[in-house]
Amino acid sequence: MKKRPSHPAPYENVPQPIRDDGAGATDFGPRDVMRDLENPDMLVPPATDAGTIPNLKFSFSDTHMQLNHGGWSREVTVRELPIATALAGVNMRLTPGGVRELHWHKQAEWAYMILGRARITAVDQDGRNFIADVSAGDLWYFPAGIPHSIQGLEEGCEFLLVFDDGSFSEFDTFTITDWFAHTPKDVLAANFGVPESVFAHIPTKQRYIFQAKVPGPLKSHHVPDPYGTVPKSFTHRLLAQEPIVTPGGTVRIVDSTNFPVSITIAAALVEVKPGGMREMHWHPNSDEWQYYLTGMARMTVFAANGTARTFNYRAGDVGYVPRAYGHYIQNTGDQSLWFFEIFKSDRYADVSLNQWMALTPKELVQDHLHAGPELINALRKEKWPVVKSPVSDGRHETT
Repeated sequence: MKKRPSHPAPYENVPQPIRDDGAGATDFGPRDVMRDLENPDMLVPPATDAGTIPNLKFSFSDTHMQLNHGGWSREVTVRELPIATALAGVNMRLTPGGVRELHWHKQAEWAYMILGRARITAVDQDGRNFIADVSAGDLWYFPAGIPHSIQGLEEGCEFLLVFDDGSFSEFDTFTITDWFAHTPKDVLAANFGVPESVFAHIPTKQRYIFQAKVPGPLKSHHVPDPYGTVPKSFTHRLLAQEPIVTPGGTVRIVDSTNFPVSITIAAALVEVKPGGMREMHWHPNSDEWQYYLTGMARMTVFAANGTARTFNYRAGDVGYVPRAYGHYIQNTGDQSLWFFEIFKSDRYADVSLNQWMALTPKELVQDHLHAGPELINALRKEKWPVVKSPVSDGRHETT
């Protein structure tokens, strides 16, 4: 067996686990170089990282893809990301006319339309119905137990679903076809007051997602309801909402204050421009479940007691930050980074490190940090969720 050369040519341009200060060593063994290129701060952690913070990242690309005629779905739950006990997520695509069948959940469902359009329907416990079309940038929310459906319109659609339970599974839901398939036909006949023959061709198992015709105009699907429509809209136009604008990007916050029906899930849609950073902060009331829409990011999470760990994220990844853990998120790419911060709460809340220090007596801050006037005078009493770095060293930027 030939001896492997000490510096084989194929590895000359491959990243190695060696920090600038010389810590580490080359790795010529079996490895996934593509993963290492995507995760430079996991391969070469900053010297400030320490301790044993658990994994806070999982990609939808690493999940099982459930394929159906009419669309597909995949999920990230506590089984894929064990730390994520508060929330779970599903990424779903429906073809033009594709139907996510009539169903309901034990958990509340919050959704963001990534692209395309869909028609959603629901009926609440008081017999009040809701039928609406949703487009890219829109949200919907169905409280736990409320039956609903989703159907792709002319261009089809893709969306993110978030549920207020990390143990949720999209494949453990209550579907109308599943219930019919497991109910005796004489019971169905008695329930609906029709002959048993009416049910001769019902499905023998749940359909979950199936192909149907593209529905007609919304007005053609109007169903008059003697009880009226639901009192609180199940939809919200998030991208039509005026954002908070700062030098480093934008933020749109949505919770029960401006989307009243959403009483268990709050969120923020964050844009971080190149060279910008979601400022150092923490959330006092809930774990944070993240979904990255575009761009590339680096997040360091501080867990107290001398522990911190850095992760890299890109579009399609899920991130997670336990409640009260300090963190920041940097844009490491050359385009705007867009991501969601999502919480199991009726209200969005965060604490800014900068604002906290600015509203604390300056002598006390100076005594803690041995910092001079340059830092103290730069502190801001107004919160800037996204900041612009005066210097960007691009230490680990990749393409």
